[in-house]
Amino acid sequence: MKVDQEVQKSPLVVVPALNEQATISGVVGAIKKLGYDVVVVDDGSGDKTAELASQAGAVVLRMKLNLGVGGALRCGFRYAMNEGYDAIIQCDADGQHPESHLKELVDVWKSTSAHLVIGSRFRDTQDSMKVAWHRRFAMRVLGFIASRACKTRITDSTSGFRLIAKPLLNEFARSFPSHYLGDTFEANVVAGRAGYKVKEIGVPIIDRKVGKSSTGSGRSVILILRSVLVVVFGLHFNIGRFNPQANRHPSVKL
Repeated sequence: MKVDQEVQKSPLVVVPALNEQATISGVVGAIKKLGYDVVVVDDGSGDKTAELASQAGAVVLRMKLNLGVGGALRCGFRYAMNEGYDAIIQCDADGQHPESHLKELVDVWKSTSAHLVIGSRFRDTQDSMKVAWHRRFAMRVLGFIASRACKTRITDSTSGFRLIAKPLLNEFARSFPSHYLGDTFEANVVAGRAGYKVKEIGVPIIDRKVGKSSTGSGRSVILILRSVLVVVFGLHFNIGRFNPQANRHPSVKL
């Protein structure tokens, strides 16, 4: 069987990180063992995150200023485009995403030609993650909005574990928000509304053993509700609509 040279690379795993020296070595090491290239975008850490990530085998991109997850991801997207990758997999640096499930995202991408494959904490189980009732309610509201936009059931619209493929990757490398939930929920809604194909699969999540989330529960609910208003009254950014004729790409040829 003739194999197109453009499809040789596996997706690049992009790991945005801020002060994750306790977990970054293990995360990078586990990904490397599975055969994936890894780039860690150090978002202005004040600890040894960048040094340890490099020692573990990752390419490290260091941000001079803390730009947030969205800014770090956009840097990773541009690196992937410059290096000729057809897709990236976003993975958190805190060790909560089981690296063994990377292949499941890739398999769905290849079998469906999806442009965005989301790994959901909530799809296959009702108790995959302990979430306060008010936060879960807000998440369901976001899921409803994202499902309408993406024309498929979305149960975890704020997941940080997902695959993004060309040509959507090209668009996100050009324009991507840096504010809270803009990089997840709003980006998913924008992709769906622009006609890109979105799929979701269930993945487990591991309880965070060290460190803590940078966003408290109360503040996160407020920001979630603000994101709902943004989607209703106007999104922060837009991308080009998907055109199957103009965006033909052999990245998922089997």
